[in-house]
Amino acid sequence: QVQLVESGGGLVQPGGSLRLSCVASGSIFSINTMAWYRQAPGKQRELVAGITTGDSTNYGDSVKGRFTISRDNAKNAVYLQMNSLKPEDTAVYYCNAVLRRTYYSDAYFNYWGQGTQVTVSS
Repeated sequence: QVQLVESGGGLVQPGGSLRLSCVASGSIFSINTMAWYRQAPGKQRELVAGITTGDSTNYGDSVKGRFTISRDNAKNAVYLQMNSLKPEDTAVYYCNAVLRRTYYSDAYFNYWGQGTQVTVSS
């Protein structure tokens, strides 16, 4: 079994900052891409930021210049530093990982965390 556990969400005022963390554990041989998605009430889940094993990154247009994704391969962890937060950033943020579970199979599996709430409000 594989688990992704997020932390770091909460309530913050507009213009403030938060740092989200996600740690993957369980039967993991290697992790390919890791990413953060978010879903606001009544909206579809959208990509916030992604990062590859080689630290190539991509960001959703609405967060470019404000959010930074990073990862620690030794800890199977991914982070999202969120600065200059806006009310429209309010959503449940989900961690995602695409990974191999064993050396003996090159099949990749897609896993999600349970989500962490981020609320930006004065």
